[in-house]
Amino acid sequence: MTDSVNDLVISAIKDRTQMKKRVVVTGGSGFLGSHVVEKFKSMGSEVFVPRQEDYDLRRRCNIERMLYAMRPDIVVHLAAVCGGIGANMKNPAKFFYDNLVMGAELIDMSHEFGVEKFVQVGTVCAYPKAPPLPFKEEDLWNGYPEETNAPYGLAKKVLLTQCQAYRSQYGMNAIYLLPVNLYGERDNFDLHSSHVMPALIRKCFEAKRQNADSITVWGTGTASREFLYAGDCAEALYLATEKYSGADPINLGSGSEIAMHDLVDLIKKAVGFEGATVYDASKPDGQPRRCLDVSKALSSFGFRARTSLEEGIRKTVEWYAKSPHSDF
Repeated sequence: MTDSVNDLVISAIKDRTQMKKRVVVTGGSGFLGSHVVEKFKSMGSEVFVPRQEDYDLRRRCNIERMLYAMRPDIVVHLAAVCGGIGANMKNPAKFFYDNLVMGAELIDMSHEFGVEKFVQVGTVCAYPKAPPLPFKEEDLWNGYPEETNAPYGLAKKVLLTQCQAYRSQYGMNAIYLLPVNLYGERDNFDLHSSHVMPALIRKCFEAKRQNADSITVWGTGTASREFLYAGDCAEALYLATEKYSGADPINLGSGSEIAMHDLVDLIKKAVGFEGATVYDASKPDGQPRRCLDVSKALSSFGFRARTSLEEGIRKTVEWYAKSPHSDF
């Protein structure tokens, strides 16, 4: 057997072994989590999803019960308390405490239980308010986050330090991934707590149903964001779990940004709403710009986003139009 063929055989054996791993996905019944669960299951993993009503992850005793019952080889930590600018401004203490405590206790207990690999999902909100563009992982600590979401971003960033500390002292294989703004099917479309993309989609649907002349959008419309389709993010998380074991954080994104006024126009077109857009400049824009350098995800585990923004918006709009929440 040649060396190249032998390498392929070894790789195939490793892949089959990995696919049989027991994987716990916290937050697996949520928006991103549901896509991640589907991805891991499609690749042959045995996936367990702890329900919030059964396991409050803010309590160490519940984490212990969960890990004892499920005996995972891998933990993918997605459970989070999060939302858009309004929700962040209304709940800074809750967003800080819940996210910090859940992650800190889960990382520690996963170490105690000898979990083979821990995947911590962070947030683009952890970046400084105005780092050089595109955002590079090495700039993560070079400034304070944008004020409206700083408590959430800082709580998540502390977990990066914990992952690195546990790797250094205990040899724990804990990796940290930084996804940009996500969107897609099964997102949260509640106007009081949702992120910008689902909120805009719902506003356009409701305006069209009511034959409204316009929609009102927070901010000036000049801020920019980068978006990653949830299905693509699930693919990235799977690849990173399979192939990446480094200490450094890794950005997950599409590598391109769009101004909010252009995003609004894309969504209006997809929904079929032809009214005007009124920008409420008395409301905050949030971080001025967001665009990630995604080169390390490509070089480290071969991830490149495949879904264009237009295609992803179309899929999301089509899903929402058929959902019981749209009344459309």
